[in-house]
Amino acid sequence: MSLRDRLAADEVVVTAWSGVPDPLTVEIMAAQPFDAVTLDMQHGGHHEDSVLRSIVPVKRAQKPVIVRIPVGRFDMASRALDFGADAVIAPMVNSVEDARRFAAAMKYPPVGERSWGPTYALPRDGKTTMQAWLEQSNGRTLAFAMIETRQALEALDDILAVPGVDAIFLGPSDFSIAWSRGKTVNSMLEDMMETVASVAARARAAGKYTGIYVVDAAIAGRYVKMGYRLLATGGENQLIALGAEKQLGAIKASIGQGG
Repeated sequence: MSLRDRLAADEVVVTAWSGVPDPLTVEIMAAQPFDAVTLDMQHGGHHEDSVLRSIVPVKRAQKPVIVRIPVGRFDMASRALDFGADAVIAPMVNSVEDARRFAAAMKYPPVGERSWGPTYALPRDGKTTMQAWLEQSNGRTLAFAMIETRQALEALDDILAVPGVDAIFLGPSDFSIAWSRGKTVNSMLEDMMETVASVAARARAAGKYTGIYVVDAAIAGRYVKMGYRLLATGGENQLIALGAEKQLGAIKASIGQGG
C-alpha cells in the first residue's frame, strides 16, 4: 500500500527521521522496522545530492520516502518528487500564499504548476508509463504543510482549503516556542495541547491527513487519540544513543551477574 492509501485507511504510519546525508546510513535506517523514512533537508544535513541517492535504498526496502525541504524551497519540492519521493513536508507554511506556492510546486496542471521531468522517479518506479505517471501523480504524492506558528494557526482553515495541500504536519517544538512567545521550547507543553488537538480535528474535518513529530515516545498514543496518523521520530543520534544505552546496560548487567 502507498503512503496515501495507508493514511486514507486511517492507519498509523511511523516514519524514521534521517538527518545524516549518507545513503549507507539511510540504507540501515530503511532496514529497521519503521513504516517509512523521512530525509530532512531543513535541520538535518540532507542536500539535493544526498536526497537523490538516498531515495534508492528506501525504495529498495519497499517503503515510502518523505522529504522535508528547507524553508521556502518550494523548487526543491518538485525536485524531490522528480527524484522519486512519495511525499514532501514544507516547513513554516504560514499563509495561504505559502500554501499556494507549495501546492503549485507539488502538483501537475490543472491543480498546480509542477514542470514535467520525472528523470529519476519514473525509471525507479520501473513499471509506470509516462501517461500513467501524469494521470496518477497528483493523487499519489502528498503535500504536507507544516503548522508551527501562531500565524499559521490563524490561517489554518484557509491553508486547508488550498487545492493540492493534502495534509498538515505539526512541529510541536517550534509550535511551543510560538505558543509561549519565545519563552520555552517544550514539545509536550500542556497548555498548548488543546490547540494541538484542534489542529488535527480541523484538518481531518477538511478531509486532510495529519502528521506530527514525536519527541517523546510516551506521548505518541495521545497524539493518535487527537487524530494524528503520520508520526515522525527517531533521528540517527537518538536511535544510536538508545541502542548503545540498551546494549551497554545489558553487558554491564551480565558482568554484574557474573556472566
